[in-house]
Amino acid sequence: MKYDICALGNALVDTQYMVSYEFLESVGLEADQMTLVSADEQNEITKKLDEMGIESVSDCGGSATNSLVAASSYGASCHHVCRVSKDDDGMRYLESLKQANVYHKGFGEEELSLPTGKCLILVTPDAKRTMVSMLGVSAFMSTIDLDLEAIANSKIFYIEGYMVTSDENFEAVITVLEFLKDKSIKKALSLSDPGIVLGFREKFEKIESYGIDIVFGNDDEAKAFTGKDNLDSAIEDLKEKSFISVITTGADGSIVVSDGNKDIVSGEEIDPIDTNGAGDMFAGSFIYAYLNGMSLKSAAKFSNFAASKVVQTFGPRLSKDGYIEVKNNIQKY
Repeated sequence: MKYDICALGNALVDTQYMVSYEFLESVGLEADQMTLVSADEQNEITKKLDEMGIESVSDCGGSATNSLVAASSYGASCHHVCRVSKDDDGMRYLESLKQANVYHKGFGEEELSLPTGKCLILVTPDAKRTMVSMLGVSAFMSTIDLDLEAIANSKIFYIEGYMVTSDENFEAVITVLEFLKDKSIKKALSLSDPGIVLGFREKFEKIESYGIDIVFGNDDEAKAFTGKDNLDSAIEDLKEKSFISVITTGADGSIVVSDGNKDIVSGEEIDPIDTNGAGDMFAGSFIYAYLNGMSLKSAAKFSNFAASKVVQTFGPRLSKDGYIEVKNNIQKY
């Protein structure tokens, strides 16, 4: 089967809460960052939230997953290489992909006594999200779990930046990039988190060495990726690169850097509720628009609009009708 997008990313069940900055400080978390923790550490935070009676919403997430769900909802054919366990969360996760019309390879080739990954998403009153991730079995997705046939039959191979945090995951990424060396398949990379980029710089540089075509990141991630301390300097560095850089800048919109030029694309005027999933929605929407022949600037405008709809929603995704509404507006851009 032919696919528009094949992605490699973590399969995590998300549970999302509204919290204060005081709560983040009380559990030792840095706001607006992603922290990797053990199952016990994550359970301790969940216990405190439950004791406080804070309501939550739960869904199947993961950065690449959210991007694929968006693109699939618009009509793209998508495949996800991920890994879950044969537990309740894992079965629920794969059913969620099925309902979103995303094909998948979810179970590993070998059984491990590890749970399906989970992520706590803590949203503060200013709509910023702080993530606490327990990767579980997802961290052990390795080369034997790859579906190279699906990847070879895709137009774009999309790499979730979080794949650098596990040696097994990173080896799987490099295996695919080696496999794609003599193929015309486009390669896209999400930077995912500024702390991850800074902590695993050599791995990102190795991925870049394989000839990436599109890089997605927010302004902080762009600075971390280029090693610059301000966005203007980061953009000047990215102008020298052969790939397309797409930088999201929050309420200001986004910036597209390509062929030595930059285009500033204004954002939508909205009242934000929750920024979780906005970057994922942007990337999935941009790739869909790009594959359908839209100019880079028009793709960014459409993606700004799509991301703004997620920011006005508590949770990383839209309803089925929400995606349809976004898709129906694509002709405006």
